[in-house]
Amino acid sequence: MGQVEGKVAIVTGGASGIGAACAATLAREGAKVVVTDLDDTRGRAVVDDIGKAGGAAAYLHQDVSLEESWPDVIEDTKRRFGRLDVMVANAGIGISCKAVEMSLADWRRQTAVNLDGVFLSVKYAVPAMRAAGGGSIIIMSSVAGLRGSGGLAGYCATKGGVRLFAKAVAMECAAEGDVSGSIRSTPASSIPRFG
Repeated sequence: MGQVEGKVAIVTGGASGIGAACAATLAREGAKVVVTDLDDTRGRAVVDDIGKAGGAAAYLHQDVSLEESWPDVIEDTKRRFGRLDVMVANAGIGISCKAVEMSLADWRRQTAVNLDGVFLSVKYAVPAMRAAGGGSIIIMSSVAGLRGSGGLAGYCATKGGVRLFAKAVAMECAAEGDVSGSIRSTPASSIPRFG
């Protein structure tokens, strides 16, 4: 039996890289997985590969920074697979540029995806997980969230923000009696668990 047998997971930014690896691993360990991304071709390919390996997965087009996309993603996940147990808030972008040369539009787009997208994933996943009896939220950060890096000031700001956001949300869930385990934080991710 897999480590997440019978669980249902959403992986944002799941069309490539870390997100695709998370989706494949969750499926291999028994979870049903919903992959969301803007890259429909690669997202569907990840889902096809999961299916060929014997897993269950679905793909949904999503811009994580748009709040209006979230209710549909959560409802579609519950309609397909009955519940939500795991949220992997992985979607993110990195814009390499010196702070004084970065446009405000680029700053805002990076912040919208990397911070707003994480906030929205938590806002909409927690109620669905409470209804299912609990779950886990994995929020991807970066070593860039621990130390500065020239040419990546905006990215560092978002990843540092993600780390503290995860800690604060874990404290909020604990105060409401939702946390029943430890909260682990690594340079790659911050993991609030509850239920």
